[in-house]
Amino acid sequence: MNRTLAARAAAGVLAAALVLAGCSSKAKDDGDKAAEGGMKTGEGISGKTITLGALTDMTGVYATLGKSVTQAQQLYVKQLNAAGGVCGYKVELTIRDHSYDPQKAVSAYTELEPKVLGFVQFIGSPFVAAVKQRIDGQDKGLVLPQAWSATLLGSPYIRVIGSTYDLETINAVDFLMQEKGIKKGDKIGHVYFEGDYGENALTGSEHIAKEAGLTVVQQKIKATDNDMTAQVTALKKAGVKAIVLSAGPRQAVSLVGVAAASGFNVPIIGNNSAFAPQLLATEAGPALMKNYYVASPSLPIGADTPKAKKLVADYKAAYPKDSLDNGIVAGWTAASAFGEALKKACASKDLTREGVDKALLSLDAYDIGFGVTQDFSDPAAASSRESVILQPDKSVTGGMKVVREAGASKVAQAYTPAS
Repeated sequence: MNRTLAARAAAGVLAAALVLAGCSSKAKDDGDKAAEGGMKTGEGISGKTITLGALTDMTGVYATLGKSVTQAQQLYVKQLNAAGGVCGYKVELTIRDHSYDPQKAVSAYTELEPKVLGFVQFIGSPFVAAVKQRIDGQDKGLVLPQAWSATLLGSPYIRVIGSTYDLETINAVDFLMQEKGIKKGDKIGHVYFEGDYGENALTGSEHIAKEAGLTVVQQKIKATDNDMTAQVTALKKAGVKAIVLSAGPRQAVSLVGVAAASGFNVPIIGNNSAFAPQLLATEAGPALMKNYYVASPSLPIGADTPKAKKLVADYKAAYPKDSLDNGIVAGWTAASAFGEALKKACASKDLTREGVDKALLSLDAYDIGFGVTQDFSDPAAASSRESVILQPDKSVTGGMKVVREAGASKVAQAYTPAS
């Protein structure tokens, strides 16, 4: 991680934009092209170039995430092409910044969709959901979103990488119970964004709370709510013993900072998009390192694995002025999975959208070296049920250390995500 959030107020805007976009949808080619050597090709391939799309947020609420994801993917494409590309085809990345704006996101998808084979990045679950019907019904191009809502499951073309927010939150609360003393009868707070991200995470916390005999005290917020004073006051008054945060980095730094300043010494755990290492340089840095944790779909950028170390070295060489964070891992993982699907599709001499989709479905044990194996064979299921629990630490690469290795709690293993 999002990483993702959605205000219900944007729903009408999304719907209107989607109607307008649908009115201007392009006519599809009547058939696939037969290229040199019997290779089948279609949208997104011209000559010996494969074009992929990236719909990102470089200037909105997830600008830090968007920049890291995009640069990691540009690095992957550069290295892929330097190694010969895919069956002699060079890969090109076409990027659009939607600024986490619903109209811009739908318009950017509409613009790029006829020109690309698929999307290696699409930040924002509400925006992906807004075009899901088009993707499934007529476009049928592979989309690997930087979004983890269970509402995106069930599509053979939109493939969430890693555990969905409900599963991730179940694992987060399990950590609080196993490691932080939360027990049956306790209250836990849950501060969450309205919309897909937060409400899917809330489904997870309520599920494990029911299983474990906990009570969830809800605090719903908007993406524009940056001061968490009211939420901390309410949760302190309610007597919660821990807090789950399903929001963004701005809310994390406020929540943790206000809690520390008011003497509210309880563990706080966020979903994967609720942290950025830049927060460690703020006044709340010490409190973050003491009481804050993050549930992640993979090991962090500073993981002690050969592939992680190589990615760090390569990224530093390519972007020496930029900080390291887990957006790099998310971007690299998605690009690698798409690249692997391209290679398998090429081997089958079918680089059409259908061929690439089919190739991804054949990846049932994919691991790029960040501790979690992904199974893409079932579109109705998350590719993983595991989470890694991280803790902010400014002394380590990327600002996050592992406090619990990848694993799925018993509740997560038995849980069926709602789609």
